[in-house]
Amino acid sequence: MTLILASAKRVDDSLFSAASLLFVPGSRADRFEKAKAGGADLTVIDLEDAVAADDKTSAREAALGQIAADKAGWAIRINPVPTAAGIRDLAVLTDTDALPDTLLVPMVESAAEIEVIAGVLGDRCPALVPLVETPRGLRHALEIVSHDAVVALMFGGGDFSGELGVELAWEPLLTARQQVILACAEARKPAIDVPYIKLEDEAGLAEECARAQSIGFAAKAAIHPRQLPAIKSAFAPSEADVAEAREALAAYEAGGGRAIRFNGRMLEAPFIKKYRAVIARHEEQTNA
Repeated sequence: MTLILASAKRVDDSLFSAASLLFVPGSRADRFEKAKAGGADLTVIDLEDAVAADDKTSAREAALGQIAADKAGWAIRINPVPTAAGIRDLAVLTDTDALPDTLLVPMVESAAEIEVIAGVLGDRCPALVPLVETPRGLRHALEIVSHDAVVALMFGGGDFSGELGVELAWEPLLTARQQVILACAEARKPAIDVPYIKLEDEAGLAEECARAQSIGFAAKAAIHPRQLPAIKSAFAPSEADVAEAREALAAYEAGGGRAIRFNGRMLEAPFIKKYRAVIARHEEQTNA
């Protein structure tokens, strides 16, 4: 039998505006509302790592039950496409009316895996966020993030550090992070950083958020609600950022769209692009 895959409709790469993501196990439906109350921009019900093999079916049912009841602000992370659990996830998603707006796809190593999902779900395909978690996936990161169904790319540092045999820390994974950023920049889509796993280390979390934001990440995932304030502080545009962007854009337009002096420095096209991105992100988050 020949399987013909139809590409999903093209998604607007500005649709993904979340600066913070919080994961909650699909096998713990009793924690869903508490996780949502944490205030993340996107609360992700996890069917993969956080769920034991025997609990996959019930977790999937609980996740889709939540989406059917209220899908605003929720996403689902399915199992890897080439696995039996991933195939079952796709089969159920094909038959349900309760599709989330966003699907996270783990362990993606080629755009072909994304095309399978897009082909199976067709025009109903949610916005897809692949996770790059292996060296092979990183090698194909640009191809993956450039797919029309993809709205953002997440760096899965936990599995990646295991592949390299190094600590899940900033320095050992810096090169991989930078390659993710370069792929996302070329595809003009946001990059999401891996969660910080030391729950009691608030200073370490704040430092890693600042580092990730400084090299180009647009968002960061969390594994506990207490991490969300630091993440939002680092990644969501502040009122001062928005005010500066608006002032700069107004000055640039008043100057006829030519390079001008603004707040002690030259205001040129690259800075204008950055300021416009700040405004767009602020408006997307405000209207989300």
